[in-house]
Amino acid sequence: MRWLSRRSVEQQPATPVSSMRSFSGLMASYWRSKSWLEAWGLTSVIIILTALSALASVWFAEVSGQLVSAIALLHRPKDPATLRTILESAATLAAIVVLKDVGFIAVRHYFSTTLHRRWRAWLDRGFNDALLDSNHTHYHLQQGATHAIPPKISVPDNIDQRVQESIKGMAGGAIGVAMGIAGVLLSLVFVGSKIVETSAPVNGLPFFGDYGSAFLTLVAVVAYVPIATFVATKLGAVLQVLDNTMQRAEGSYRGALNTLLHNSFYTAAASGEIAQKGIHKRRYLDIDRTWARLNKLVSGYMAFELFYNFLGTRIVAYAPGLLPYVDNEISLQVYITGAELANALIIDCSWFIHVMPDISTLKANSSRLTELARAIEDVQRPREFYARTGHSELRYSTQDPKLGLTLNNLELMHEGDDVPFIRTGKHHFKPGEWTLLVGESGSGKSSLFKAINRLWPHGRGAAILPESVRSLYAAQDVNLPPISLKELICMPDLVEAHSDVDVAVALTKAGLAEFAGDLAQEGLNGHSWDQLLSGGQKQKIVLARILLLQPGLLFLDESTSALDPDATVAFHQAIKDACPSATVISIMHDATPPRSSTGKGFYDSVVTIANGTTRKEPLADTKGGPVGPARVKPVAKMGEREDVQPRSSGQG
Repeated sequence: MRWLSRRSVEQQPATPVSSMRSFSGLMASYWRSKSWLEAWGLTSVIIILTALSALASVWFAEVSGQLVSAIALLHRPKDPATLRTILESAATLAAIVVLKDVGFIAVRHYFSTTLHRRWRAWLDRGFNDALLDSNHTHYHLQQGATHAIPPKISVPDNIDQRVQESIKGMAGGAIGVAMGIAGVLLSLVFVGSKIVETSAPVNGLPFFGDYGSAFLTLVAVVAYVPIATFVATKLGAVLQVLDNTMQRAEGSYRGALNTLLHNSFYTAAASGEIAQKGIHKRRYLDIDRTWARLNKLVSGYMAFELFYNFLGTRIVAYAPGLLPYVDNEISLQVYITGAELANALIIDCSWFIHVMPDISTLKANSSRLTELARAIEDVQRPREFYARTGHSELRYSTQDPKLGLTLNNLELMHEGDDVPFIRTGKHHFKPGEWTLLVGESGSGKSSLFKAINRLWPHGRGAAILPESVRSLYAAQDVNLPPISLKELICMPDLVEAHSDVDVAVALTKAGLAEFAGDLAQEGLNGHSWDQLLSGGQKQKIVLARILLLQPGLLFLDESTSALDPDATVAFHQAIKDACPSATVISIMHDATPPRSSTGKGFYDSVVTIANGTTRKEPLADTKGGPVGPARVKPVAKMGEREDVQPRSSGQG
């Protein structure tokens, strides 16, 4: 995340989803990417198989006519058809069906699903790369304002659902739509040309000559299909709205379940199951109501589609050739062949009607993805992004690492506020200096940490960080993702950057020697490290990371809250030994800072937050007494927040 100065739209760096902010861009992005050869190769195979399937429809119509004609002429007095002719036609018809359904359609399905899989993987990788970039886009997307009317920041809901389900549904739906369009065009070419070839004159239509029956077939298709398509379009528009509503309802319900599972212990400890059931009930009620409306509409659409199919295949397809057959202008074989060709043309041209529910879902999914892509692009300029909802004038620069860290009149605000809740003045933190940050619960200690680390949206002033110095922010709550123990300790570095021996040494110094042989494991006995380790052990994992990476700038936000006094001293001593030149700023729950085994204090200075302002002063060595005057309270008042948080989480 870098927003050291304002950047114009032209200077905005491209993201992996820059080309996906519109429907056309989303559809074409894969075929224009570095994976274009894979995309176009699979597409070409699918088009060829679709063309062969259309040709097979022509062959089917021809042989069907031969079979029906042979059956009709079986008992003709002169030159009757033979049973062998009938069986040969039937066998040929069966072979065409097998060739079309197995050789063309089934094989095409394999290639289309392969294209679906590859396209989805490419999109998933692109959105993940965009969300998990150095700009911390995933974080900013969830901090935007959602309560403003009208909203000043576009915050997409249920990002997880969009990346998982919407990508899958959109890619599959788009491939189905594309294959349908290709099928219609190829059918018009192959089937249409055969209809013209087998056409016959019709009494009353002398102007069309030998193409009278072809003209009637065209009129029947043009008159029948568009009317039904218009009705399907209207129903599809309603389906799209309901599909979108259903996705949002499903996403909200799943979000509530995920929140419960993530905070399962806290729910159990507070006996909050009744309240949680109420949340689930309300979320599912939205699903149920939308589902009921959707079922009614889908059932009505199904009835319309079934009646349309019967009318088209049994009446409309056979009507155009009936007049020339009655007038004895064509044989029964030609009549049946023409009817089957007309039937194939109606079916192919009616593809839009049959897949309208899928198209509605495609539109809903693509809309949710383009919204997410636009929001991701919007976040690439965080200062301008947050300036819509408040003062966003925090500036960040670097200086010689020998000068340490400097805070220059930082003022932190909430969204929409003009009055800061913290003013720092000018503070300087030298290399090797340890500073304790103290203040009442809710005074904004963690908010100040976030601001220094470019994670607070609103305010003014400047933070000047040491150049080319690794910074590490250790929060109180430790969340361990499901990765190997070595990855957890090396993070954010790659595991290849550190040897197993170095990682094991850091783990041992942190007090977790019993796990030094499990570096490659993602957990033990079926449990992830996040489930397996206690709060204190998780904080020791963070200590091991600090000892391995040896940051030059370290922020400890109650990082020893789960440790006993002896372990807290060991935690501080390990950092002191491993990172002697590091600038350390620490928030601690206890009013009395820890002291080394020799009785010497670890901290050199104290920054006190009181009445919205900060004061930095040397920390007197009081041999274990409390830090600062009586204004610093060791225990938060009942009901107070632990620290100031943004008023809107912008939860997506």
